[in-house]
Amino acid sequence: MDVAVLGATGDVGRQVVTQLVDSRVLPTSSRLQLVGRPDGSSGRAVHGLRADLMDAYDEHAPLLDVALRPQDVVADIVVMAAGRTNPARPGVTHDRSALAEANVPVFRAYAEALAEHGSGHEVVVVVTNPVELAVGVLAETLGRHRVIGMGAWLDTLRFRREVAVQLGVRRHRVGGFVAGQHGEDIVPLWSSVRISGLDVDERRRAVARLRGGRTLDTFPAEIADAKSRLAALAEHDIGAAFALIDTWPADLQTAARPWMTHQSGAKTPAGTAAATADLVATILDGRDIVVAGQVALDGEVAVGGRPVHGVLGVPVVLGPEGWTRVLLDELAPDEDARLTGVVERIAAGVDPYLRGETRPTVAPTADAPAAPAASSAPAMPDPTPHPAPGTDPDDTRWVARIDTDHRTGAIAALAAVFATRGVNVDSLRTDDTADGAEAGTVVVAFRADERRCRVLVRSLERLAVVRTVEVRPAAG
Repeated sequence: MDVAVLGATGDVGRQVVTQLVDSRVLPTSSRLQLVGRPDGSSGRAVHGLRADLMDAYDEHAPLLDVALRPQDVVADIVVMAAGRTNPARPGVTHDRSALAEANVPVFRAYAEALAEHGSGHEVVVVVTNPVELAVGVLAETLGRHRVIGMGAWLDTLRFRREVAVQLGVRRHRVGGFVAGQHGEDIVPLWSSVRISGLDVDERRRAVARLRGGRTLDTFPAEIADAKSRLAALAEHDIGAAFALIDTWPADLQTAARPWMTHQSGAKTPAGTAAATADLVATILDGRDIVVAGQVALDGEVAVGGRPVHGVLGVPVVLGPEGWTRVLLDELAPDEDARLTGVVERIAAGVDPYLRGETRPTVAPTADAPAAPAASSAPAMPDPTPHPAPGTDPDDTRWVARIDTDHRTGAIAALAAVFATRGVNVDSLRTDDTADGAEAGTVVVAFRADERRCRVLVRSLERLAVVRTVEVRPAAG
């Protein structure tokens, strides 16, 4: 399977691609596509990033590809890390509405490009904020089960760590999820906490001790007070501010520590990228695994006695085809009450931007791919291969003629493109070309529907060893 990282040269995008290569979750036959913009600094930096990654990881790096337009994205898993981010410096508040207006053109441009040019099976992992808005825009274009936001998984990993530290155990021994909205509107689901090695009664006593008699009813006020105290203390002693966080309950730490990290002038690219790479590895693994993520719901769960129709962070089953089920157990009363309010606040921030709603008029920003200008020029001929009339589109036989450089590994690279997309090769032969010393021709016969054929062609064209690709329906 192939992975594309949109916004690969940003703080988080660079960490994501580095961690994916370093962790070796992608075999050398897979492609990692680094996506930037031709009219911005990333259009230059993405080439340098590719060279740097090759220097560092040449022995086990996947095929590294550069793309500069939304329509050039070709992958099975797409990481959305493109767009504007909130600045990390003291005193700066995070304005969700401003971020939404800046980034919604980015979300739409890539959603429409994937819908038009993609395979129809890509799974999108959303990193860019507002995560909930990005999930909503992408899900309505690509299908809701193919899109998941990583914010709830990052919040979940943070929550598990804070619980583990206070219990004196490692994070892998702690289960439990965070739901809601990424940021200060998180909903720590204390009722879902599980601790390896503790029975039910021991776990209840441990959780009660950690919570100290508190409920989520006071959580918003606690967060506001924490921010005020931290801001005042950080003006004189940033170390003391972080030390103060260490004295608080685990759920409050989960909300306060990332906020303080941004106020310190640092960002959270390593943790964000690790959570993102974790979700990508889960999809690549081929098994269904329970994670948390922002997804577009259609009544799968109910909060406050009403089914949710909209984006919300919840525990879900994630696999190679996206998320399939929501696994939200019966909520405690304080969890249900807080989650009900969060659902309403997410809807207020997302619904105005979705199609069919009244949407603000926004212009593309420096981070957004500009929409193509209208043109009166005649339309170019459609280069896409089409099956013969009357054939079964799912069983159409194609013949591809591929001119390649005469290099070791060329055949393996071509075969990997077909294998990683589940397409069997009926036959393969090689021919000489006029300059056979420098190039060769590979003729491949295979069966696929028209859309998968188109994606195969685009994938083949992006291989470094490939010069040209011609595909036609097989005769007879």
